[in-house]
Amino acid sequence: MERIRKFLLERRQTGTLRTLAPLVRLGHGWVRPLDSGEKLLDFSSNDYLGLAEHPEVIGAARKYLEMFGAGAGAARLMSGDLEINHLLEQEIARFKSTEAALLFGSGYLANTGIIPALAGRGDLIVTDRLNHASIYDGCLLSGARTIRFRHNDLNHLEQILQEKRSQYNSCLLVVESIYSMDGDRCPLVELVKLKKRFGFFLMVDEAHATGIYGENGAGIIEEDGVSDGVDIAMGTFGKALGSYGAYAAASREMVDYLVNRARTFIYSTALPPAVIGASLASLYLVGSEVQHRLDLLAKVAFFKKQLRKNGLKDDFGPSQIIPVMIGDSAKALAAAAELRRRGIYLKAVRPPTVPEGTARLRFSITNHHREEDLKRCAAILAEELRRHKL
Repeated sequence: MERIRKFLLERRQTGTLRTLAPLVRLGHGWVRPLDSGEKLLDFSSNDYLGLAEHPEVIGAARKYLEMFGAGAGAARLMSGDLEINHLLEQEIARFKSTEAALLFGSGYLANTGIIPALAGRGDLIVTDRLNHASIYDGCLLSGARTIRFRHNDLNHLEQILQEKRSQYNSCLLVVESIYSMDGDRCPLVELVKLKKRFGFFLMVDEAHATGIYGENGAGIIEEDGVSDGVDIAMGTFGKALGSYGAYAAASREMVDYLVNRARTFIYSTALPPAVIGASLASLYLVGSEVQHRLDLLAKVAFFKKQLRKNGLKDDFGPSQIIPVMIGDSAKALAAAAELRRRGIYLKAVRPPTVPEGTARLRFSITNHHREEDLKRCAAILAEELRRHKL
């Protein structure tokens, strides 16, 4: 216990201690913390398209709940392999332009199941330095040699491949198409070219791109036209699709392989029927109502314009994730507290989630935000940053 107490004390002293703060969700992008009566505008949600509250999504979840019950009752390889799972997988495969797809309980379970299934002892994994923690945990579980390359640095990546690729049996390159903490894009076209030269599996995490980018909302892979060059596209239902769970979209052979090797699939209870229904409805809405995506992208552009209008000069990136760099963890926490005092709810993102010295305020823009809300938020943010000389 002394070791545990020391750990907690160090985290508290460095401003990196994580705590839970229960909320009441009021709807339409507003929340109320249980420890106060204040109504706050939420800039921390990943419900980018606002589909979690869409009547058709809620209606489908209710319908599937009443038809199939609250839970699947077992893992897919036991008696939990309901027909509706296959229906959703077929829709994902169509959505991602692949032969097949496989459902996972969450994005974390997908990454920690897929990566160890594809690489092991005697293999090489090359991973972007800013990849999500679930990707790193998957690499650790695999037992493969893992080498990180500098974020989006193609020259560094190529150098690693030239020096190391021939020393290992198989090689897996793992990236995110939209990086969750920086909001920038991965150069997928160039990665596919490198794949042809060096020969490796390419896995792309589309968690923050699914539903938003591409002609049909299928992500950056679709937008960049590299579907044929990506071996596994992983994505989640819990962000722009407003539901829960994750998927791997790939060839039929690859999916059959994961069914037999991905331990987080084999040994997990299947997703609840209500979740399956919600995800199916969300996929239909993304495919049939492009305005959801267009509205979001317009709001993202408007907010960035307002930030610049108020004197913020940072490069705010190409996506709906907008980090405002603070640096020091304690200062980032203080800034988030000041914003909360003025009606804006967001979290300060601190190490170890991000590298040391890069604590930030991470704004997620969603369709719940109105232009007047975004305009007010940008003005308040700029005022607080100037006041605290951040």
